[in-house]
Amino acid sequence: MEVVHKIGRRKTAVARVYVSEGSGNITVNKRDLNDYFTTGTLQYKVRQPFTLTETDGNYDVKVNVFGGGITGQAEAVRLALSRAMCEIDIENRAVLKPEGLLTRDPRMVERKKFGQKKARKKFQFSKR
Repeated sequence: MEVVHKIGRRKTAVARVYVSEGSGNITVNKRDLNDYFTTGTLQYKVRQPFTLTETDGNYDVKVNVFGGGITGQAEAVRLALSRAMCEIDIENRAVLKPEGLLTRDPRMVERKKFGQKKARKKFQFSKR
């Protein structure tokens, strides 16, 4: 099997994932997964595509991720891994699609408008 390259995005985070056959090592920005994503929730999110497709420990993953915060980065990695698992075996799609792992979450931060304090918040109104 050759290396499978996929991209996942979430908010302003972009993750490039390189999946190859191996022993289950996940490297994020040249660091171990547990060092980069310190909380158990984020580690679970990253490993979710492997858990659902029952391929834990079958693939080595190298990830380059930048932009956004750590939660957005973890979800970007999850989307990229889900796309890679579908390319490796098309039957994985039937497992990942109902869980919503193949859907690109379009929610982004709304831009600030001029004459306002934030995107929706206004300056205090003074009647007199």
